[in-house]
This record gives sequence, C-alpha cells and structure tokens, in this order.
Amino acid sequence: MNSSILIFLSQRNMPLRRGTRGWVVFFILSLLLWTGLLQQARADELPWSQRMADSTIKRWPKGKFVSDDKPWVWNYELGVLLQGMNDAWYHSANGAYYTYIKESIDPFINEDGSISTYKPENNALDDLVLGRELLLLYEVTQDAKYYKAAMLLRQQLKEHPRTSDGGFWHKQRYPQQMWLDGLYMAEPFYAEYAATFHEPQDFEDITQQFVLMEKHSRDPKTGLLHHGWDETKTQIWADKTTGISPNFWARGMGWYMMALVDTLPYYPDNDPGREQLLGILQRLATAVAKYQDKNSGLWYEVVDKAGSKDNYFESSAACMFTYAFAKGVRLGYLSTNYSSTAARAYQGILKQFARVDSTGEVTLTETVKAIGLGTDKVHDGSYSYYVSQEVISNDPKGIGAFLMASTEMEAAQTAALGHGKTILLDAWFNSQMRKDATGQMVSYHYKWNDFSNSGYSLFGHLLREYGLKTDTLYEAPTVQNLSKAQIYLIVSPDNLNWNKNPHYMDADSAARIAEWVKQGGLLVIMENDPSHADIEHLNTLAEHFGMHFNSVLRNAVDGDHYEMGRVDVNGDGPIFRAPHILFMKEICTLTLNQPATAIWHNKGDVMMAEAQFGKGKVIAFVDPWLYNEYTDGRKLPQPYDNLGGGKEYVRWLLEQLPGKH
Repeated sequence: MNSSILIFLSQRNMPLRRGTRGWVVFFILSLLLWTGLLQQARADELPWSQRMADSTIKRWPKGKFVSDDKPWVWNYELGVLLQGMNDAWYHSANGAYYTYIKESIDPFINEDGSISTYKPENNALDDLVLGRELLLLYEVTQDAKYYKAAMLLRQQLKEHPRTSDGGFWHKQRYPQQMWLDGLYMAEPFYAEYAATFHEPQDFEDITQQFVLMEKHSRDPKTGLLHHGWDETKTQIWADKTTGISPNFWARGMGWYMMALVDTLPYYPDNDPGREQLLGILQRLATAVAKYQDKNSGLWYEVVDKAGSKDNYFESSAACMFTYAFAKGVRLGYLSTNYSSTAARAYQGILKQFARVDSTGEVTLTETVKAIGLGTDKVHDGSYSYYVSQEVISNDPKGIGAFLMASTEMEAAQTAALGHGKTILLDAWFNSQMRKDATGQMVSYHYKWNDFSNSGYSLFGHLLREYGLKTDTLYEAPTVQNLSKAQIYLIVSPDNLNWNKNPHYMDADSAARIAEWVKQGGLLVIMENDPSHADIEHLNTLAEHFGMHFNSVLRNAVDGDHYEMGRVDVNGDGPIFRAPHILFMKEICTLTLNQPATAIWHNKGDVMMAEAQFGKGKVIAFVDPWLYNEYTDGRKLPQPYDNLGGGKEYVRWLLEQLPGKH
C-alpha cells in the first residue's frame, strides 16, 4: 500500500487490523483503479488533436525533446512541433497550448530581440520556420522583442545566397542546391511577415521559389517531385544532365505541399502569383493522390516503389499529405473530391501509427528520423538510402504534422456548412487604428487579423473552420460592395471614446444595407455597451428591422470577478443545443417591435433577436462576446466556454442563410 495512504489512515485513528486490512487495501486499490479508468475515459473523449497535444506537454515540458546532456538549440523540429501546437490551440481554445508555445520560445529570445544559439552565417532555411511562432507571439502580446527577433530571420532572407535563377540555397553547406524541405522552412514565414509588415512586393519572390522548385524537380511522367536539385550537377546524388536527385521521397513532397497551403492564405487575392501557386498545388495533389495505397490509405517512404524491398508506410508524410489535402479543400484551393483522400489517409494513420497506453498518452510510430542529401556516399539519394534510415516513435516532426492533420480533419466535419460563402466584416463604422511595430497605422479591434485581446482572429479562424471565407470592408457599405458577401457583420461601431473621427451610421447607409438585406443578405449586428460603442446612430439601421439597442449597462465586471459576467445557457434552444457557461462583459439589451422577434432571453432581457426582411434576414446580439480575450483560453478559467458556444452560434448563423431551411 502507498505509504502516504497509510499515514492518512493512521492520522485519522483508523487502525489497520488484520481482518480489515485486506478490505481497506482492496477498497483503496479499486478506488485508484476506478479513478485511473475515469481519467482514461475522459481522455478518450477528447479529439485526437487534444489528446496528442496533452501527451506532448507531458512528454516534453517546454518543448525540449532532447536529453539534458545534449545541447538545446534553435531548431526546425521545434518549429514544426509548435506549429502543430498552434493549430491545436486555435482549434480548441485551450490556453495551455499557447503557454506551451511561449514557454518553448522564450528561453531563446533576449530582451533586445537577439536569438540565443541562432547562427545567421549558416544561411540555413531550417532556422526560419520558428519565425512563425515569433510572429504569433508578437501579434498576441504586441511585445516588440518578438518582432525584433523575427526581423533577424527576415534579414537572413535578404542576404541568403541564391542559385543563378534566384532560388534560395537550402543551406550554406549545401551550395547551389534547392530541396523540397526548404520551401516549408522559409516560405510560410516569409509570406506571413510580408502580409503583416507591409511588404507586398515580396510575394513575387515567394512565388518564384515555388515555381523554381517545381520547374527543376517535377517529373513530367508521374507529376511527382524529386527531393533535391543541384545547379552544378556535381553532387554524388545529382543527375549529370538535369541535376535532380533520383527518388521521390514522401516527406519531401509533404513539406512542399504543406508549404503551399500554409503560404497561400497570406496572398492578396489580386496577386498574380496566387494563381501560379494554386496551379502547382493542384498538379501535385493529382500526382500524390494517385500513389495513395488503396488498402491502407497511406504512402510509401519512396512513393512510387510500392512493394519494393524494405519500402514501408511512413507516418509523418501521411500526416503532411492529410493536412495539405484537408486544408486545401477547406480553403477552396482543391476540389472537394480530395476530402475522401484525406479521410482515408487519416483513418490509416490512426489505425497503423497511433498508439495509446494505459494512461491515455498517445504515441505516433513509424517516423523516419532524418533524411538528407549530402556529399558523402551514405547520403547519396539512392533508394537503399531512403529505406534504410532510422525509424522512430514520437519524432517531433511527426508529432507536429499529426497535430496539424488532426485539427484539419476535425475541422473537416463542419467545413462543408459554409463552403463557397463569404462573411464580410465592417471596418468602416468600426475603424479604429493603432501603430504596429513598424510605425505604420493598422486596423484593429474586432478584426480578423488582430490576434491581441481585442481581436477577432480566433472568431475568424472558427468561421473558416466552418468553410466560410472571411473578408473585410474598409469603406462605406453599398449594395454593390456588399454583393460579394452572403453575410455582413457589424460589430461595436465607434463612438468618440474610441475614435476621434468616427464614421457614424447614417440614413443613407442604413437604407443601402436594408436594400441588400431585402435582396437576400444576412446582416449580423453584434453591439456593445454605451461606453464602448455608438448605440444612438446604429439604431438608425436597427430600427429598419424593428430592433432598438438600449443604452444601458448590464454585466459590469469588477476585475477578475468573472462570475459577474456569467451567462448560463440551458442548451435546449435552436441556437445552443448543448449547455454552455458563457462570459459576456458589459453588455446592452434590446427592445423589439415588428417584424423582430426575440430568440434568446437571459434574466428577463432580450439578448438576441431576429427579423425576416424581404428575402434576407437580420440577427442582433447585445455583445461582441467572441473576441480573443475571453475566447482563446489565455484568460478565462474553466468552466467558461465561449468557443464552444461560438461554434453553435456559427452553425446556427449558417442555417439562417437563404435556401438553408
């Protein structure tokens, strides 16, 4: 018996007589077993992304996946792992996952923005992938040290050596070589940096990297991509005529395909490179899908050599392909036909590679540890080289890819609901601006690209998980500029407390919006309390539909007394089908006339209303409650569940679109 249990019993004058000792032991062991089984059952109820994320935190605290006797340096494997954790965080709003990212990065980042152990003179594209987490941390915290660190990585790209046609060398030690891996290491970071810090001219260079890699590595017969290309045609692995390596490595193509779906979201819609990248992705998807094993749903380590001696199904590549296919479909880059490709692959991953022990900890098996093209006879790019390298369990690259694949497959369950539809967020009536780290003024506060407490970045991500395209309208609404959207969202319009030059709602704008609704649009208004938003002028619009926002303050919250903003949802209505405990701080209320009707009450107040208007509909809410501060899990304690309620809210909104009834 555990000594602490014996002490507990003795301290309470519970003597363990011979006749009772066995029963006490049996009872306690049964209790411990039952508790363990209960914990296991609860773990089994979680989605795979969260089960793996929780296992990773337990296995590798603060991201350190090497033993204490080995050096811990800035490395790409940590970057892949944390990108998977990032996806899991935004999918679940589990703040522990964000904390894990921050605690894994912070030991490397000094207050002046310098990066410990990073060596720019190595000119290694591998060193750039962690830049994505630097950008995340800057955008969430607005701490300039993360921006300064990201600038160092961006500076590397400015000075990075290139092939004669402009392609980035993979590393200084691999001169005049391009590898598929390098596109994932560099381009998503490069694109996010360009989009965030006002460098649109960089997209031409980003496009060039993908175009050159495909040009040099694509096999015209199969459509597959060779792992590497040597401009000098002198490496031991390089074809003396073309410079390409001889084999089609699964994970290499996985890196490249993930790079495409992770880079494309940052492209401006009108950038000519966007269509080029879409074409590359679609060609590669066609080729890769043809080599999916029909029985297992997986891919061989050397993709085109099924059944050859020592070839095997490799887990990280399967996760990468699953992720790329599923995300490509969800964002409209790939045909929905590829949904089944992703689903078969994911089922194969769970069946063949996912293992769960008695404690609920998840292991991913069958990941090749390291593959590279070198100058020695071992790293010769031959078939025997690829199939003879060490295969391990719980490789950080594999875990990261599994997390990404799992979050995408979980999102795939809802992605069809809003497919092909656009939600347009107002940035005219709410047009607040602030300086970013570059000194430029940027739009913020309830905006898709605002990752700080005030932002709607998580809400936007949620909408995209439901298949919607998110867009923003920076000018006054008209029937014409609203026509590209099915949903128009107005949130907390500015008053003088928040904007010295607010754009108030006026009669003309209200009439134009009402006409768009009448033609079949879905207008969603999420108001705020009178100290944080304009109510008076917004009612010019709301009263078109029998709605009036009351200039009152309800749910004032004192500090961290979150119970003052607690809103209980029973889960028995058309919007919320499950119980939730929501947090709504400082809200107003609604008064209704025809044609508006109340659809949700709380404590006698109307919280939400709807009105049919012509062919369209209007939804009104008394709070912008889905902003990051109280939704992304970094602040609110359990049992508050704004993300869970938000998912039901989004599902219900999509059901209100014309033709959905």
